[in-house]
Amino acid sequence: MSKSSTPALSAPVAERRPRPRIHHGDRFDDPYEWLRDKENPDVIAYLEAENSFTEARTDHLEGLRAAIFDDIKARTKETDLSVPTYSSHPGAPEGAPSAFWYYVRSVEGSEYTIYCRVAALDPHSPPTVEGEIPGEEVLLDCNLAAEGHEFFSIGAFAVSVDGTLLAYSTDVTGAERFTVRFKDLRTGEQLADVIEDTAYGLAWAHNSHVFYTRADEAWRPYVVRRHRLGTDADADADVVTETDERFWIGVDSSRDDQWIVIGAGSKLTSEFSLLSAADPEGVPRVVAPRRQGVEYDVEPAGDRLLIVHNDGAEDFALAQAPLDATSAEQWTPVLDHELGVRLTGVSAFAGHAVVSLRRNGLTGVHVMPRDSNGDLSPGSDISFAEPLFTVESAGAADYDASTIRLSYGSMVTPDSVYDYELATGELTLLKRTPVQDHPERGPYNPDDYVQARGWATAADQTKIPLSIVHRRDVALDGSAPALIYGYGSYEIPIDPAFAISRLSLLDRGFVFAVAHVRGGGEMGRSWYENGKTLTKKNTFTDFVACAEWLVESGYTSHDRLVARGGSAGGLLMGAVANLAPGTFRAIHAAVPFVDALTTILDPDLPLTVIEWEEWGDPLHDHKVYAYMKEYTPYENLQAMEYPAILATTSLNDTRVFYVEPAKWVAALRQLAHNGDDKPILLKTEMVAGHGGVSGRYNSWKEIAFEYAWIIDQVAPDNTG
Repeated sequence: MSKSSTPALSAPVAERRPRPRIHHGDRFDDPYEWLRDKENPDVIAYLEAENSFTEARTDHLEGLRAAIFDDIKARTKETDLSVPTYSSHPGAPEGAPSAFWYYVRSVEGSEYTIYCRVAALDPHSPPTVEGEIPGEEVLLDCNLAAEGHEFFSIGAFAVSVDGTLLAYSTDVTGAERFTVRFKDLRTGEQLADVIEDTAYGLAWAHNSHVFYTRADEAWRPYVVRRHRLGTDADADADVVTETDERFWIGVDSSRDDQWIVIGAGSKLTSEFSLLSAADPEGVPRVVAPRRQGVEYDVEPAGDRLLIVHNDGAEDFALAQAPLDATSAEQWTPVLDHELGVRLTGVSAFAGHAVVSLRRNGLTGVHVMPRDSNGDLSPGSDISFAEPLFTVESAGAADYDASTIRLSYGSMVTPDSVYDYELATGELTLLKRTPVQDHPERGPYNPDDYVQARGWATAADQTKIPLSIVHRRDVALDGSAPALIYGYGSYEIPIDPAFAISRLSLLDRGFVFAVAHVRGGGEMGRSWYENGKTLTKKNTFTDFVACAEWLVESGYTSHDRLVARGGSAGGLLMGAVANLAPGTFRAIHAAVPFVDALTTILDPDLPLTVIEWEEWGDPLHDHKVYAYMKEYTPYENLQAMEYPAILATTSLNDTRVFYVEPAKWVAALRQLAHNGDDKPILLKTEMVAGHGGVSGRYNSWKEIAFEYAWIIDQVAPDNTG
């Protein structure tokens, strides 16, 4: 269906250099494994040739890409301000402000955000979100920090308890290895302290020490280290080291800044330790020793601990324990387990506890008041009117806060920020992300769009939910182009959300749908359990069932349907391309995990051992090996017609190596019986990581490229 007039071009052909892989008596001769060595000039030359081919095959879309970029830019308020958050700083130096409003700015023409604050005279009187703010203090201008770098991202950003120092970390390659730096906010000067090669996570112990994590060669955060300001980072002490390769480690501060919280977790098991911030060079205390299959999280709540756990509670329950607890035997129930209501976290405040949960496939926030003794009452959910929505508690910076911040949105309601008054239940809308008037299409009106919940029937008769949005004037007679998105792994839900960029599809007549397939977290723990390890194929068949339901329900037709997914969702894309190629006209697979078996067999690769509890251990278990070999996309390619394929990846991705889509595309080219109208393309960002390019304008260009390709495949006459 592509309207390209570009004549057929010669696609790059990767040389076949077979390497045997033998496990459990099975031999696989991998012809493209040599592409893994990115230090090999032949590999870089091949990737660059693929980029050139993709550019040539899509050059006719330059005008459409520019139009989509202009759509996004026109609808986005480029100079904007986040809703300020109040934070007090006990122990601030004499004469210095003891509280601030913190916020983030964006400025038209700038790629990155600017972190700011202004002294707070009244906790109930935030600065206006419009115009200049007198007394504004710039903490970090990421545009200045990013100068001279093609890639830039922030890994940690934390202000000391007394408000005088800033610790932040940056990555300039996309490899998710960060450098921590410190800034004296009284003078604006950078401190001499620099900590190289850190992972995510950073916590202050009052004003003298910071705790951070470091990753091993497999990119697994394995140790929490302590740095005392003014000392050489090479002398930093290891505080907790995790030797079990299934576990990763993280660090944070409690909401009341009294505790350093250190967590270790695998896919199935967790363990937390607490260290008093008043004794930063002390020894952390384990709250409850790890037990295989028991997951829990710890929230210090003043005089006690609040614990969300799955000990005898499939969808998790809420318990409390003494502040000095050292065993799960000290846990006592607060909120009982309810099958189908998945508790996902708790935030503690002086007067309330706020529980995050999932009920009926949607997120929820449950507020539990505390009495004068600190005891919790059952509480209730905060209610919202829309049939589909996503709400999350953003908490509050202060433990004594009387309000909590909520983020809210739906497929038609732009991202919104509310304050919820804990005592009265009053909701106050602070800001809704503005959608600027489009120069041709005019103002955004949510009433012009319809969001709906659909239910497909899986092969085993399980009902699979879909979230759907389209313009109200779209005819549901099968003639509309459609994009269906899926993920379905790690118990990660893909919740109904708004995106300005998506309007560029919707206003061109597209139906957009999210398939909430098993393996994700939308419908409780069992939803996840029935889409992992030896039930992983449910994820793929669920997605096909959802796609077929869209066609049967008149939303679209097979020749106008595009599938899209990234990372583990890219595995989903590769699997359904093999399983049901005729269901989709085109597939976009972003940073796709399409060579899953090769990766999960190699314990020396980043994250592999950690992943064994998600996918199974094919190295030591022949049943897992056989099961994975039945679905891993790269090894199940066939000589048949495939949908048009766009695979996008990044050279510095440490989570899903670029080699997976590179090998997949090379093998597809050899086997696929595709005509010129169903191209197979690979696009590699040569300076980026798992999340793609950095910077908002660069990100918009990336989206415009992908959307233009999608539109060209299924709606080539609707490019205005």
